Amino acid sequence: MAITPFTKQQLLPQEEKLEIVRHKSELFIGIPKETSYQERRICLTPDAVNSLTAHGHRVMVESGAGLSSSYCDKEYSDAGAEITQDTKKVLGCPMLLKVEPLTMEEIEMINPETIVISAIQLKTRKANYFEALQKKRITALAFEYIKDEDGSYPAVKSLSEIAGTASVLIAAELMINNQFGKGLLLGNITGVPPTDVVILGAGTVGEFAAKTALGLGANIKVFDNSITKLRRLQNNLNQRIFTSTIHQKSLLKALRRCDVAIGAMRGKDRCPVVVTETMVEHMKKGAVIVDVSIDTGGCFETSEVTTHEKPTFIKNNVIHYCVPNIPSRYSKTASLSISNILTPFLLQIAEDGGLESAIRCNKGLKNGVYLYHGILTSKAIGEWFNLPDSDINLIVF
Repeated sequence: MAITPFTKQQLLPQEEKLEIVRHKSELFIGIPKETSYQERRICLTPDAVNSLTAHGHRVMVESGAGLSSSYCDKEYSDAGAEITQDTKKVLGCPMLLKVEPLTMEEIEMINPETIVISAIQLKTRKANYFEALQKKRITALAFEYIKDEDGSYPAVKSLSEIAGTASVLIAAELMINNQFGKGLLLGNITGVPPTDVVILGAGTVGEFAAKTALGLGANIKVFDNSITKLRRLQNNLNQRIFTSTIHQKSLLKALRRCDVAIGAMRGKDRCPVVVTETMVEHMKKGAVIVDVSIDTGGCFETSEVTTHEKPTFIKNNVIHYCVPNIPSRYSKTASLSISNILTPFLLQIAEDGGLESAIRCNKGLKNGVYLYHGILTSKAIGEWFNLPDSDINLIVF
């Protein structure tokens, strides 16, 4: 009996296809209350916690941690979080999320091999901070170092957007100050000359300050020493505005006429001082300076650090607002922003089977690691504090 082609095909051995199971990881995240001065934000909103608990992860929140961002304990509890008043219990979780860096007291309470995700704020740290983390073999990520797919820093960019927008709103508020303000509306009303705003710096802060000021109808002038940044700003605003590189004569002329000056400069180590005290003396009486660059020293010579409780001072008849960490003033918006950035990364870490696997797969996440099981992996930190460091690519590959 002849074998038909169909029957012959049936007799051939077939490959067995087996399903490859991805080993997911279950996260146990602790969110302690922020204790740093003026810090009002929280890393995860109740909606973000709900997303994590729905995927089978545990989240423990210290009681009252979200109050300054207008989130109560019940909202976190309803989202599936465990609420406790025991700070030590929260700090005992295998993964910790904080906005501000851990304090030395908190480092003493955490367990060895803990994963810490927080800001690093390098210029406010000391060598003993990193040495204390190294002794406990901590793996630490700075969320301002984490990169997106396009190579940008999403946390830095997002908080800069808030600071830029807020700087104009703060200036508008200060101009109506009955004691010393000029009583001007920041904007453009028919028959009334528009407010003049000078913006120093064409980065993200400067761009969002410009967008907000233009939206209110103000006249703006933007100064920066980078033609590339000025060109990008023009393109992003989609309209022609006054832009200039920083020349003392043209800057002084603009400052003499302006009602508001916003400092949004950045430097490698310290922000460059581009406005001298003499130039401030030539500004209008009752004009407003908002120095967003005060976090890195300030770009006005007359700037001095102020607080959210007492945010302004008057010098040379000019109102100065020099509060570091402006996004903390808008704590709920800033918390939503940080939460939106961190939640996808956390879910990805779990999906990849833990942080070890995740940083192998995700270069942007790997860029955020500055300590790996107690080994310093940031060259910048090593050089800054004269500490030995190793290339993370030689450790994790």
